[in-house]
Amino acid sequence: MNNKIIGIILIVVGAALVMWGYNIYDAASSQVSRALSGETPVEAWAGMVGGVICILVGITKVK
Repeated sequence: MNNKIIGIILIVVGAALVMWGYNIYDAASSQVSRALSGETPVEAWAGMVGGVICILVGITKVK
């Protein structure tokens, strides 16, 4: 039972991280930065990749 609760929490936290990373990626300052230098902010990548990892680990805990 505890693994399922931890899994659900990881899925929720992972979804929040993915949304946070996408919001940073889609921000106006990030768009200007990408247009000028072609680089994506590290925070955006960290949020999206970390969120996906949390979601995957959460799914394996729920099963």
